[in-house]
Amino acid sequence: MSAPASPAELRELLGSIDIYLLDQILRGRFDARRALLDAGCGAGRNLRWFLRAGYEVHGVDADAHALEAARSQARVLAGEEAARRFLPGTLDALPHETARFDAVLLNAVLHFAPDRARFERWLGEAWRVLRPGGLLFARLASKQGLEAQLVRRGAERYLLPDGSERYLIDDERLQELGARLGGRLLDPLKTVNVQGLRCMCTWVLEKGAI
Repeated sequence: MSAPASPAELRELLGSIDIYLLDQILRGRFDARRALLDAGCGAGRNLRWFLRAGYEVHGVDADAHALEAARSQARVLAGEEAARRFLPGTLDALPHETARFDAVLLNAVLHFAPDRARFERWLGEAWRVLRPGGLLFARLASKQGLEAQLVRRGAERYLLPDGSERYLIDDERLQELGARLGGRLLDPLKTVNVQGLRCMCTWVLEKGAI
């Protein structure tokens, strides 16, 4: 039996992947979902393992500097063709055809929406490019369990105890949105309270047949 990977080897393999996304990988949720889009990919911190494992990885981001870092990582790990799959753009209008991907990642993106209309627009675009049977993985700020400590700054926008301002939802709202989309909740909603400063929810939906 070979020795287990060292911490340094694990960092090389996984990079700075979100632990909740890694949980979905370990549970086999991406085994048959090989074409994925990271919408709002930033520098690609969640994509190192997927690139190394031969997935068809695409990314979109409006930040040119971050996008170039993601392209560079893809180029090193998977070649020039992989790097060309990282495109400039926003979630207002994703530059991809309908039902293109087996999985879409929205990791720490949706809570930057300025209002409900944009939040639903961004979510709708991610859902549009997802194939039936595809997986939507989202991590987003929540007001669940933090209501008494929030300062309202507009319709569904709040000042958090950590000093940031975010568009916030709660479990009831996510359940409503999932039902409206016709999605199936693959996991119970999981919200983590980070020392009373902010709450982050993990939302995993499977798209039903059209």
